[in-house]
Amino acid sequence: MIVSASYKTDIPAFYGAWFLNRLKAGYCKMINPYGRQISTIPLTRPEVDGFVFWTRNIGPFRDTLREVADRGFPFIVQYTITGYPRALESSVVDWRRAAGHMRALADEFGPHLAVWRYDPIVASSLTDETRHIENFSRIAQALEGATDECAVSFAHSYVKTQRNMDAAARSRDFTWEDPDASWKRSMTTKLAGIAGHHRMNLTLCSQPEFVSGRAGESRCIDAARLSRIAGHPIDARQKGNRPGCACFESKDIGDYDSCPHGCVYCYAVRNRNLARARFAAHDPHSEFLIAPEAAQAEAI
Repeated sequence: MIVSASYKTDIPAFYGAWFLNRLKAGYCKMINPYGRQISTIPLTRPEVDGFVFWTRNIGPFRDTLREVADRGFPFIVQYTITGYPRALESSVVDWRRAAGHMRALADEFGPHLAVWRYDPIVASSLTDETRHIENFSRIAQALEGATDECAVSFAHSYVKTQRNMDAAARSRDFTWEDPDASWKRSMTTKLAGIAGHHRMNLTLCSQPEFVSGRAGESRCIDAARLSRIAGHPIDARQKGNRPGCACFESKDIGDYDSCPHGCVYCYAVRNRNLARARFAAHDPHSEFLIAPEAAQAEAI
């Protein structure tokens, strides 16, 4: 079993103490966000083949990564670095600092451990095509040699993301759009060329229809990469989380509406105040990331 921690929230940045406590306990509990069923997820060898960590700030989690490695678990870090204006992401660490973290990961654990995510690509008056090219080029240059892959995707217009983006656009005086497929394919081709110049492969996450040029298909939960890191084959079946997803099967131990980063385009947070409140009420000694009583009360 591969454990994902987590595409629903930033466990390394905000919930590292909880994760380390659960790792020592050998299990955690999670609540299905749809049916509210409770599951117990083992966090021991040999039940867990490896971890995939998702983050925008690995800094607070570095000692925990060493603990994970010392316990014999291989792991991948999916590291999002976008360098967008504060109107779009108000609380993330500066991209230069995050790039330094990725370089440090490569120095300590090897250059195949971390995947850079330039994700999602937001088309707005603050981030038009020219600015994306300049921004992406700058970050790619800083990360050359620290990773061999950059995963991208174009922002999905879910109802909650449309609502949050519209509110931010009104308050911060910018405009945004969901561009057409030709714009997205063109952008993919251009970014793939830049990535290749800096010795990275560009991949598309859950959007195979926009694969173009030198770009390929992402597998964020990647059993093949995890096998290379582990030094032995990891048996997992390919089972995506949504249409177009090429990931391998995993168990995610995060919880929606719990990341206080404040990115207005985020698919995992419907309300920033709710995310802040849940983070503030979080108990690092609990079996659950978010207590079921609190989660149930907020869902009503």
